[in-house]
Amino acid sequence: MSYLDELFSVAGKTALVTGAATGIGRMAATALVRAGAVVMIASRKGEDCVRVAGELNGLGASGRAEGFAGDVSSEAGIAALVAEVRARTERLHILVNNAGISWGAPLESFPYHAWAKVFGVNVTAVFHLTRELLPLLEAAASDADPARVINLGSVMGTQPLAEDAYSYSASKAAVHHLTRILAIEFAARRITVNAFAPGPFQSRMTAFATGNEDQARHVGNHVPIGRIGAPDDIAGATLYLCSRAGSYVTGAILPIDGGQSVQHGLTLFKE
Repeated sequence: MSYLDELFSVAGKTALVTGAATGIGRMAATALVRAGAVVMIASRKGEDCVRVAGELNGLGASGRAEGFAGDVSSEAGIAALVAEVRARTERLHILVNNAGISWGAPLESFPYHAWAKVFGVNVTAVFHLTRELLPLLEAAASDADPARVINLGSVMGTQPLAEDAYSYSASKAAVHHLTRILAIEFAARRITVNAFAPGPFQSRMTAFATGNEDQARHVGNHVPIGRIGAPDDIAGATLYLCSRAGSYVTGAILPIDGGQSVQHGLTLFKE
């Protein structure tokens, strides 16, 4: 095995990626399968997960995927997902809490229930699912190779930016803070907890703005580095945090945003 292969290997690890039938979740799951992991893919649409797992298994990669239904929007749904995972493995090396929802409406008409619904999936489920899977994560963890949790935050949780998605932006800021809290609490258990804070990527959630190449180019023009995110941008970050290369990193909110998190319109003395 080459030095690079050894440093970034996830071969033989078992992972769960929620919301992995589309978008960033699928990008992360694809990277893990291609790098040799066994990846469980779960979302509300079980048939989509079965189909995506089949497509990933058709890549001829060294890992493999299993797809099934998993709904993190309720306590009962999380319990069912945990039972499904327990039936398939006794150890979980990697948990990617990717499932998320958004809600957009003008300030004047933003609905009350859109707060509980969005926070339920984006924050409550991250906490509850992670806690319920702790025994499996601890069983996989060691001093030399911690278990890994990656939560999906957003540049909208880093910057004071809503664009009519008030509960979404606030929920992602909560994810970032929860990530830091769990990182310090889980350190003694040899489990790292980090978050991605992505900028714009093509996904079901952003399809209204990035659905075709012209739209994606338009959005990319607002990004300092000049483009929207690509699958390899998620793949590299995933393999870094889940392999030996990232075993000393915990509590990080990793910006994958082409410079948006440091973008500002401020000037002091220069015109």
